[in-house]
Amino acid sequence: MVKRRRSYEAGHRPKFLAVVDDSDECAKAVRFAARRCARIGASIVLLGVITPPEHENWLGVGEVMRAEAEAEAEKLIETAAASVRALAGLEPETVVRTGVKADELVKLIDADEDISLLVLAASAGRDGPGPLVSALAGKAAATFPIPVAIVPGHLADEEIDS
Repeated sequence: MVKRRRSYEAGHRPKFLAVVDDSDECAKAVRFAARRCARIGASIVLLGVITPPEHENWLGVGEVMRAEAEAEAEKLIETAAASVRALAGLEPETVVRTGVKADELVKLIDADEDISLLVLAASAGRDGPGPLVSALAGKAAATFPIPVAIVPGHLADEEIDS
């Protein structure tokens, strides 16, 4: 059972969640979420997910791969956080998790009853909108615990701002 959202109750504040990765469209989702949060007085959560290495115990390679992945995730999160600060004057909450991206996304939403909107951006490339957008636009949309805003990846910054 999904927890009831409490973001608009006394003592709570709505949070928008943006997934941070190395995709071209990630900056579009972060920009939209940051600007919207600033307008309505919400908070923003930036989530980075590290995929666990396949060779966990193979002569320490798994540990090295995990450390490199964590460093890369932290770098991406900090870049996105700097963007949020510059665009909206907000200090984002940052979360880095290890696992399958879709699973970790749902676990975070379940754990934080103030997250009220997931913001994703669809890729404008030939390969389709991206795996998360594809998954959430399909069967998962019917059972997803919160609303999802999908920012078209082809929009210019000025169009997102307006």
